[in-house]
Amino acid sequence: MNYDTITYAEAEGLGIITLNRPEVMNALSSQMRAELLHAVKAAGKSARALVMTGAGRAFCSGQDLGDAARIGDIDLERTLRDEYEPLLRAIYDCPVPTLSAVNGAAAGAGANLALAADVVIAAQSASFIQAFTRIGLIPDAGGTYWLPRQIGAARAMGAALFADKISADQAVSWGMIYEAVPDEGFEAHWHARATHLAKGPTAAYRGVKTAIRASHGNTLDQQLVLEAKLQGECGQTHDFKEGVIAFLEKRPARFEGR
Repeated sequence: MNYDTITYAEAEGLGIITLNRPEVMNALSSQMRAELLHAVKAAGKSARALVMTGAGRAFCSGQDLGDAARIGDIDLERTLRDEYEPLLRAIYDCPVPTLSAVNGAAAGAGANLALAADVVIAAQSASFIQAFTRIGLIPDAGGTYWLPRQIGAARAMGAALFADKISADQAVSWGMIYEAVPDEGFEAHWHARATHLAKGPTAAYRGVKTAIRASHGNTLDQQLVLEAKLQGECGQTHDFKEGVIAFLEKRPARFEGR
């Protein structure tokens, strides 16, 4: 597929998607959503880690409100059901680790697109805004799912009702994202983080994702059973054997993702 609104590059197991409409702060058009869905699915088949980032000064400003000829032509329920839901499911279900490298403002659906990834790293100048109530809407694109789980109901409610700008440092302190790092060196930092994942034990990472997500709905007994099952699967991989041998030989492990 030829991409017009994003770029996709893959090297040494790392796939990088760049939202590439900097003239509109990478607003999510229908075409961009389709291209993102295609790229995420492709990366899940060929890469060992996936990064999403933005071109220019923003990560993503959210839904492109100019995507329809008239406001009355916008069918938000259809758009969310047919375009956003498949994209968000593809990111959530991606069999390899996903990382959002938030280089600037992430607003509305753009913020929640970032939060759909397994790990979020932001530049310190970046910000997150649940901007929906500013135009008479509720948080969507998974926002009402991610936020209460990441920052708790009280903060999620305040962020949604007031539509306040949340700085990257504040997002870290709230538990919304993993890291906020200085703008200088930001790209080198997230690239090193993503490369670490791309060279890691892929099956173990997949098990981590499965176990941590299941813990929200499991009892302790259920979680212990799941841990044992997943650990048994990891114990049969080449990477586990390599990890043990490398430990005994006091050298870095050379994981192959199998």
